[in-house]
Amino acid sequence: MSSLKFTAMVVSETKPDTFKRELREKTIDELPEGEVLVRVKYSSLNYKDALSASGNRGVTRKYPHTPGIDAAGVVEHSEHEDFAAGDEVIVSCYDLGMNTPGGFGRYIRVPAKWVMPLPAGMTLRESMIYGTAGFTAAQCVYRLSQHPVTPDQGKILVTGATGGVGSMAVAMLAKAGYRVVAATGKVEEESFLRELGAEEILPRAKAIDTSDRMILKGKWAGVVDTVGGPILATAIKSTRYGGAVTCCGNAASPDLPLNVYPFILRGISLIGIDSASCAMEVRIPIWQKLADQWRLPDLEKLVTEISLPELDQYIENILLGKHRGRVILNLDA
Repeated sequence: MSSLKFTAMVVSETKPDTFKRELREKTIDELPEGEVLVRVKYSSLNYKDALSASGNRGVTRKYPHTPGIDAAGVVEHSEHEDFAAGDEVIVSCYDLGMNTPGGFGRYIRVPAKWVMPLPAGMTLRESMIYGTAGFTAAQCVYRLSQHPVTPDQGKILVTGATGGVGSMAVAMLAKAGYRVVAATGKVEEESFLRELGAEEILPRAKAIDTSDRMILKGKWAGVVDTVGGPILATAIKSTRYGGAVTCCGNAASPDLPLNVYPFILRGISLIGIDSASCAMEVRIPIWQKLADQWRLPDLEKLVTEISLPELDQYIENILLGKHRGRVILNLDA
């Protein structure tokens, strides 16, 4: 089996700080050691994948490398008692696709502690429509509900609403009965966001306060922020007394230009959301919720399915801010 060949996207550094993406034939014995070998059926494209695929050292330290932080497939071989050949599984986050070869190739080999059984009632394809983005969005919704922020308390702002996490959050919140305001720089996507359940569309320019005021009029009962920077700062300053803000991304900026007043005058809670290292005892129940009571009825509205040869262009799209919804990679296509 070690000589078995397969195709993967490989990102290489051709000269200092210059990177090239190409499809390349690899063998199983090029994969790292691990207890479980998985034949990948589907993967998905996330912002972190695009960063890894463009040479971002904050995501991936060493090249050549195969990105893909999500993978769903069938166990080919297992040296761990929890898994057997033929099992349908998900491998998502941890170090997959960052410094460990990821889902943009036909096979991955990983530690058993990274592997999760496919939830009952969910297909491999559906699991990658959710992927890390859906899991992250579900964590945001869960943490808001546990705060608690309830639907009767007011509107929920979702920033970066056309992206993977944002679009999932809009749909999940709307399904749960919340009134959702979708902030986006892509006002041409209004119909898409309203189909997902957004009640209002907030243009990006109106989501950023430039007045330098310490605190703003309270508008939001809660916030799902996927972008960071001035938009997150404005959202916090605009959250009502006792509200909660979940923070899970930094596409706009990792900086947070803010003062303490929203926290000490309004009791706002800022909740950080991590998916990469989230423990299995938290991860599995949330994934099972996505398979049943939190299941979105119109997943196909969110997804574009592509093949491996098409992947490079979609990576460029996400880097240029042209991304919408979820992109899944069909390794059988």
